[in-house]
Amino acid sequence: MATNSRNFFFAGGGTAGHIYPSIAVAEKIVAFEPMANIHFFCSMRRIDAQILAQSSFTYSNLPARGFSLRPGNFFGFSSSFFKSYQTAKKIIAKANHPIVVGVGGFVAAPVCLAAHKLKVPVVLLNVDLTPGKANKMIARWADEIFAQFEETTEYFTKTNAKVTVAGCPLRDGFENLEPDKAVAALGLDKDKRTLLVTGASSGSEHINEAICLLLQKLNDFSNDWQIVHITGSSNRELVESKYIHAKISHRVLGYYNDMPNLLAAANLVVGRSGAVSVAEYAAAGVPSICIPYPYHRDKHQYLNANKLVEAGAAVIVDDLADAEERADNLWKRLLELMKDEKRRAEMSKNCARIANTTASSIIAEKLLAIRG
Repeated sequence: MATNSRNFFFAGGGTAGHIYPSIAVAEKIVAFEPMANIHFFCSMRRIDAQILAQSSFTYSNLPARGFSLRPGNFFGFSSSFFKSYQTAKKIIAKANHPIVVGVGGFVAAPVCLAAHKLKVPVVLLNVDLTPGKANKMIARWADEIFAQFEETTEYFTKTNAKVTVAGCPLRDGFENLEPDKAVAALGLDKDKRTLLVTGASSGSEHINEAICLLLQKLNDFSNDWQIVHITGSSNRELVESKYIHAKISHRVLGYYNDMPNLLAAANLVVGRSGAVSVAEYAAAGVPSICIPYPYHRDKHQYLNANKLVEAGAAVIVDDLADAEERADNLWKRLLELMKDEKRRAEMSKNCARIANTTASSIIAEKLLAIRG
């Protein structure tokens, strides 16, 4: 790292929902201040390296694990936390004018603690409506917290941090959407509408299963619709085998990097409702059927999805344990929306009520104003 340049460290990972917003902010920082140095502290999970390797930024994988009080797991958590803390502290201590940005996930906590101990400014990025365990911990060390939703501020009233509602930082692609690029790249039929199915970066077995159970019914739409199904890398082959006899045109992908343009090319999306996902649906102007992940204790994906529902841009389908029942409930919504072009157009228009593509610029400018 250049000794005369400012250094920004982003800490977090484990899911794309933690990595993509931080990359969006990092890209804006470099756009505003080209000499700035950016470094990521991320988890050992494959998705972190997969995403960061496609960026221009350096990164360090830390061994931190999720918190657990179980006798068999607590020692591993404590040991990995301390190792991550020590590694981050050494790197941050050598940097010129460092600033640390926690972006969520278990790997963020030891890095932000190291920054706090070094008296380095700590900023927290919280895009979910309800903060996770790591962000609740980091909030006590933070100088400023950036939230996507106004409702989030109530969770940080007992901290000394300034809380700013800025929105969810999104990749540059959402500022200049070019849906034709995705259509060309995937060889899609321009004359057909596109149903996009996605379980986010890691995929969703439950969503995959429900769609596969509905393929025979979806064949009835083969004259007018096509499917792009993003399965998650580990499930692609299984899902692809279910499409062998499907009449409806389709592309089955394990992962797709150009989501801004693909979402913009879609006429309807079926997907999870992580904080980044709902922000992306709105920014791309695509009507959505949200299937929130049901096993979070705080049900935060339901809360995220409700922001789209309140705007008239989405409907919610519960992720039920029984696959047949889950598929039946999804089919009711699919049938309604695939047949109703007027309603889809209205939902798309309503996306603009909550769409926000300025968050990354706002946060980057505020970070650059901090003197580390």
